[in-house]
Amino acid sequence: MRRWFLIVLCAGTWVATFARASDLSVLVSERTSSVPVADAVIEVRGAADAALPFTPVTRRIDQRSETFIPYVEIFRPGDRVEFHNSDKTRHHVYSFADAKSFEFVIAPGDSAPAVALDRPGQIDVGCNIHDHMIAHLLISDAAHVAKTGQGGQVVFTGLPDGRYSVHVWHPQLRPGKAAPEQNVLIDARGASLEFPLSLLPDPRAGRSDPERNGY
Repeated sequence: MRRWFLIVLCAGTWVATFARASDLSVLVSERTSSVPVADAVIEVRGAADAALPFTPVTRRIDQRSETFIPYVEIFRPGDRVEFHNSDKTRHHVYSFADAKSFEFVIAPGDSAPAVALDRPGQIDVGCNIHDHMIAHLLISDAAHVAKTGQGGQVVFTGLPDGRYSVHVWHPQLRPGKAAPEQNVLIDARGASLEFPLSLLPDPRAGRSDPERNGY
């Protein structure tokens, strides 16, 4: 297998790595423009996957410049989410999702009580005071799951040989259509997949992004 030098996002840090045998590279782009798509969640499931013990963690969703940060976050069943308000105005955070419903009014500088996310599913989060604010939580029990960065790519390393199904989810996928999925055989040569997505317009378009620009 040819070896490529890649930059991979790992635990929030850019690190250099070499693609190895049994690696799976997934590239997500916008179908019409071919622009890489960030915030796509990639789930990889194999027939031989064992049930993985997940150590629960608490992840924070911040609110800065009337924006949820991050826009998309991945959780495991049993994880907890904490909403913090870094703005100088109140926020009224809520979700009516089947996976978990909650509602908090959060004063400036405060945090809401951490919420346990018990089961897989998707949670759309909004603010009753600022309608333009939105975030998306994806609770996944897949053995392998990751989110694309600005380059639209995820590399899963060291996968055992076998057949896998690869599922892509993005909050701007057009409603009424099945989420994209491909099957792939992983062997000593590794594999790569591309997912061209047809997406709705970004609801944050035209607003400054404090995650990128600072605050």
